[in-house]
Amino acid sequence: MISTTDRKAQMQQRLAALKSRLSEISTELVVERSPDWEDLATERESDEVLEGMGNAGLLEIRRIEAALARIEAGDYGICATCGQDIEPERLDVLPDTPFCRSCAP
Repeated sequence: MISTTDRKAQMQQRLAALKSRLSEISTELVVERSPDWEDLATERESDEVLEGMGNAGLLEIRRIEAALARIEAGDYGICATCGQDIEPERLDVLPDTPFCRSCAP
């Protein structure tokens, strides 16, 4: 079984990687545009993909930060809905989840 300390370290590592990636995406989105219409259309499609990745990254950052806050508060691994322990197997797969399997949306 993975300890809370190890889970915290894993989430902090993932958080750092996500923040780095979001910084790269932000930089990529402000790159100067091509004057060619066809190239511009392709660049815009790429920007939409990057924006989607950025939005997904922001959501994951919020979930991880909330999980880290629960660790600090001593509430990590306890379902936010029913108050029961979250199954360790579930936390192995979704370390930032605030819900047990029964209460998951």
